[in-house]
Amino acid sequence: MAKTGMYVGLDIGTTSVKVVVAEYIDSQMNIIGVGNAKSEGINRGIIVDIDKTVQAIQRAVRQAEEKAGIQIKSVNVGLPANLLEVESCQGMIAVNSESKEITDEDVRNVASAALVRSTPPERQIVSILPQEFTVDGFEGIKDPRGMIGVRMEMFGLVFTGPKTIVHNIRKCVERAGLVVSELVITPLALTESILSDGEKDFGTIVIDMGGGQTTTSVMHDKQLKFTHVNQEGGEFVTKDISIVLNTSFNNAEALKINYGDAYPERTSASEEFPVDIIGKSEPIKIDERYLSEVIEARIEQIFRKSKEVLDEIDGLDLPGGVILTGGAASLPGVVDLAQEIFDTNVKLYVPNHMGLRNPVFTNVISIVDYSANLTEVYHLAKTAITGEKTISTQQPVASPKEVTYETYPEVEEQHYESPDEHSTGENVKGKISDFFKNIFD
Repeated sequence: MAKTGMYVGLDIGTTSVKVVVAEYIDSQMNIIGVGNAKSEGINRGIIVDIDKTVQAIQRAVRQAEEKAGIQIKSVNVGLPANLLEVESCQGMIAVNSESKEITDEDVRNVASAALVRSTPPERQIVSILPQEFTVDGFEGIKDPRGMIGVRMEMFGLVFTGPKTIVHNIRKCVERAGLVVSELVITPLALTESILSDGEKDFGTIVIDMGGGQTTTSVMHDKQLKFTHVNQEGGEFVTKDISIVLNTSFNNAEALKINYGDAYPERTSASEEFPVDIIGKSEPIKIDERYLSEVIEARIEQIFRKSKEVLDEIDGLDLPGGVILTGGAASLPGVVDLAQEIFDTNVKLYVPNHMGLRNPVFTNVISIVDYSANLTEVYHLAKTAITGEKTISTQQPVASPKEVTYETYPEVEEQHYESPDEHSTGENVKGKISDFFKNIFD
């Protein structure tokens, strides 16, 4: 159950850094502050320039603070799914106390037992998610504290990621003058927050179409079973338009927003609009159908790569179908094209919060919502990773006061230099253990 208090979410994306301040009253989320700053230093979802990323975080945080009227001290930060690995884990201990009543310490110990594994030096354990406990053979227990038992087992999931990505995210947040309250795996938060209980149970695919990458996630049996990252996103569409029409990146982005459609059958070859061409003094006329065909080519490629990995695990057989979200998913015609390629039910998820009814804010809202609903049992299991002796309660904001920054003063906005997206880039695919390959059998 969500707690009462304030929570802050931070989403460091390729095209923008977003911050949301939410106040929970009786488990009801009320968003009271939003910040959105253009990203610099992020390439295809990965931090490549710490200084520029810090400046973008500070700009977004400053906006959110001004609107919420508070000073942000700590944040819950989204961790992308790049090279994320999901594995099942199991631990078993004997209950320590003489009375055999299960305590917080027992939960920590059984989580520690579940984490006994060999982790490559370039990777680290990011999170452990308890699924259920078994006490003396009695299964399906969510919180065993206070129960009597001799032997306790814990079954859960362990998430591991590259040390480089985790370190760079923490470094940027800390240099921005903030504390990381929770490092949230973005696809986990997304699937937990936007799916209904039935969709989580029976199985649903969530495709998050960001600016620099597209993340495909599978939730089944109320667990995140699979993630895959394709290093193509909405900016690749813009770059394609820029190259094909020989126009600037900014003009291409405006064309995509104002006239773009990913489904050519919905457009007209007779409807034309002017385009400023580099090297020509006068604009030329381009028709809607031609622009749509350029957009369709890239979006179709993105979807077919997702379909390829989903076919390997029979993911498209799940009854929940496909749910699209993310900034690139809001382009007209994307749902129709996805329906045609995946040949299953496809729908677009749009947040239902005043002023934030745009898929571009789905991730950051999900990060806040997921963090607010984390249980004490989760936090106890987490201490097996952090080594903390007590559960740290989140204090994300302080009393209203004037906000000052001592590091990284505001710098002049620089033109965003997009990568060479005309090449498709490399697919980054998470490890699929035999356990997850057979989850749909």
